[in-house]
Amino acid sequence: MSPTEVSPGTVPMSFVLNLLGGTPLDPAMRVEALARAGIAPVLLGAETARATTEQFATLYRQLARQLDDELPGMFSRPVRSGSFKFLCLSLMDSATLQTALFRFTRFFHLVLDDFGIELSRQGECVRMALIPQVPQAADNTFGQEIMLKLIHGVASWLTGRRMTLARVDCSYRRPSHASEYGFLYPGPVFFEQAVSALYFEAAQLATPIRQDRRSLAQFLARAPGDWLFVAFQQHPTRQKVREYLRPRLGDPLTAGQTASALHLSLRTLTRRLAEEGTTFQAIKDELRRDAAIQWLTKTDTPIAAIGQEVGFKDPNTFHRAFRKWTGSTPGAYRPG
Repeated sequence: MSPTEVSPGTVPMSFVLNLLGGTPLDPAMRVEALARAGIAPVLLGAETARATTEQFATLYRQLARQLDDELPGMFSRPVRSGSFKFLCLSLMDSATLQTALFRFTRFFHLVLDDFGIELSRQGECVRMALIPQVPQAADNTFGQEIMLKLIHGVASWLTGRRMTLARVDCSYRRPSHASEYGFLYPGPVFFEQAVSALYFEAAQLATPIRQDRRSLAQFLARAPGDWLFVAFQQHPTRQKVREYLRPRLGDPLTAGQTASALHLSLRTLTRRLAEEGTTFQAIKDELRRDAAIQWLTKTDTPIAAIGQEVGFKDPNTFHRAFRKWTGSTPGAYRPG
């Protein structure tokens, strides 16, 4: 199966920078960690550069082992190796998600000093809120992003389904990579709120827990990928376009042809995508960008051939498009 078909997507290089930023590694150790993850250090300075989700997860696992910290460098004291396993074991025998989420709050009361996690009823929703316990916690944007994603990812795994969210609150200002939130948090996101929090519809908390020790072993082996990059899509039209285009990136498909294939008029497709905050061309470019990065990092296929695989007959046109997407040349993404 080709990288185009298995592409798990990419994340902005700011995720990598934030992950490295909290660690005590010296420059040489950082370069070594990046090399093991297959990330070229030169890309760290490119504002629009990307890393694959697999590269990010690999770097995360390396740092967690090296620092003996399963939330590597994110908080004032490390979350020691094995903590995540014990967390999941304590959650699995819960009868429902509500009990599991309550146990989640109590577990992190024991291992995390920077934030408390408060579970409360808010009208028709149940809120999981991060309550700062130390002055510097409120400024720890990346730590809050990861904790919110951990709550959502673990809840989705426990219930065996992609949990939707009624609302996501972020206490910090809208970050430069806020456009990525549509792929991280399945619900409407609001910035500069009183606290960072996830809101579940109250009825969802009656969902039974569906995991056991066998599935836990698989979940832990793939961590953090399975909780950090839980696949979901809250934008149905965008998802349909992505699913249609993904196996056809080498074909010169237009918005009109795609609309016809989806049994929509071009006007309807354009309007629905606009309502979901995107365009046909933006979706096509995201897919081509991520597929190209997968080919570059996972294969030794010639760059010109990769360009053809993602729809560019002219190598120069592909180079220009790739630089526009990532701020770097395709060659910068080649390992070694």
